[in-house]
Order: sequence, then structure tokens, then C-alpha cells
Amino acid sequence: MTLSLEAAIARVPQWAGARDLKVTPLSGGITNSNYRIDVDGASFVLRLPGADTELLGIDREHEHAANLAAGKLGLGPEVVYFIRPEGYLVTRFLPGRPIPPEELRRPENLRRVAEAVRRIHALPPLPGRFDVVQVIRDYVATASRFGVALPDNYPWLAARLDETEAALHARPLQACPCHNDLLNLNFLLDEQLWILDWEYAGMGDPFFDLANFSDHHDLTEAQDRWLLECYFGQPAAPGRWAHLKIMKMLSDLREATWALVQIGISKLDFDFREYAEKFFGRVNNALQNPQWNDWLKEVHQNV
Repeated sequence: MTLSLEAAIARVPQWAGARDLKVTPLSGGITNSNYRIDVDGASFVLRLPGADTELLGIDREHEHAANLAAGKLGLGPEVVYFIRPEGYLVTRFLPGRPIPPEELRRPENLRRVAEAVRRIHALPPLPGRFDVVQVIRDYVATASRFGVALPDNYPWLAARLDETEAALHARPLQACPCHNDLLNLNFLLDEQLWILDWEYAGMGDPFFDLANFSDHHDLTEAQDRWLLECYFGQPAAPGRWAHLKIMKMLSDLREATWALVQIGISKLDFDFREYAEKFFGRVNNALQNPQWNDWLKEVHQNV
């Protein structure tokens, strides 16, 4: 069931009988519609999920649980209310400012990001599992069901995906709580670094968060090595470096196939085809790197 904005507001008991309520749309999202709600001097964010977002692998109960845990530890905004069964989330509005990618790439801020990601990975276990290889396969199946065209070389990409999965499964890491969507819009800064939008959070591979952040912020190799050093407290071992490189390719492929699903289901005004092509291009570049096969071998050495 889908609620109108007015109906969703009426379902939040804390706002019943408000004398002064103001609604302001928030820009930036490409999956959901978000609104700032100012009520009697306090500010909140109400998220209205986009259409058919369960086809993107989003479970709103899982999102609620992850955001609740992050809010309690001061990693994310405090959860105020959750509208069931529709899955509409109400959180405190954070007054921090967006952080441009070039600012987040500074060494001191990469250290802050690494520390924040390490805190995410130390959260109590979350409901739901984020297996990026399976997510990619599910996205491809869903996009195909909606008649969305795949790249001409997708059979070749699928074979590389199988090889990558085999390499990772040879010595899998223990799953831990992960955010899994560390794009730039999901960071705010005031006195501290805040992380928003926990809709893809679940138990997964910690290297995916590091790789996903790196990809969305176009880190150089030197910056990648610094990020790993800040996260682990020591220079990156070859296996860890290989794991990051492999996860960066998978992060790109997840992004590209996510966009294919959006082509089929989204009603938002956004060029998802261009977005998909951008990330498929990055996947092809990664797989054609002369070191790719070496990384598949070296990831087995990860500790």
C-alpha cells in the first residue's frame, strides 16, 4: 500500500495536534522521496519509498533495524517513528552540511571515514544478508524480467563474475554489519561525521564498504592505500589490496545492474541508462587491467 505525503504525516503520532507543521522537499535522492518536516520547533526527515523498491533488494524492516542501531551509537540519525506496514521511516533532521568529494578525499577525512566504517562493522548483527555477487545476479534477472536490455558483452561479464565469486569463496571473510551504499550524498558533517540512508545495510563483506566508498569518491591508488592503512592500522598487505580491487569492480557492477532495474521500475526523472553505461565502462576497465588475474590469486592470502 502506498500512502500520500499527507496520509503519512497523519500516521505519525508525535505530530498529532501540531500547531505549526511545515513540509520542505529534500533533493538528491534517486530512489526515494524525502521531506524535511518542521513541527513546533523540531525538525525531522520523512522518507517515502520509491515504487517497487523491494525489487532493488530493499527490505524496509531491515533498513529500520539498521538505522535504529546506527542512531543509538551516533553513527546515523535517530529513528523517531516507523510507519508499518508501509515501511516509511521518520528520523531526526541532522543540521550538518554535505561534504564535497574533494574534501572527503583529504587524508584527515579519509581517516575519519575509515574510523566510521570500522564502527559500522562493529555494530551488533543486523538482519539481512548483503552478498554483492548474488545481488548483481538478482538485479540482472529482475531487469531482464522487465525487458531491459543488457550490454552486448554481458555473457562475458557473467563468466568473469563466476570466476570472481570462486576466488572470494576460496577463503571467505566472516560477514559483519555493513552499510553497502557509501556514496557522497550519504555523508553529513557538523561536529562529527554522520552516515545516512541505511536501506541496503546488512551482514556482508567489510571490504565492500571500503571499495564502495572509494569508487563513489574516485580515490587514487595512494588514497586507497591510505584508507586501508587507516582502517587496519597498518600498511595494506597484498591480499587486502587485492580484495579491495576485486570489491571495487563488484561495486561498479552492482551500481550498473542496479541502474538496469531502475530503468525498468523507476518513475523518477533521472537518466538511469547513462548511469548504467558509466559503471559498465568502469567494470570493463577493471577486468581488462593486466593485474586482474593476479588479484584473484592474491586475495586468497587475505588475513
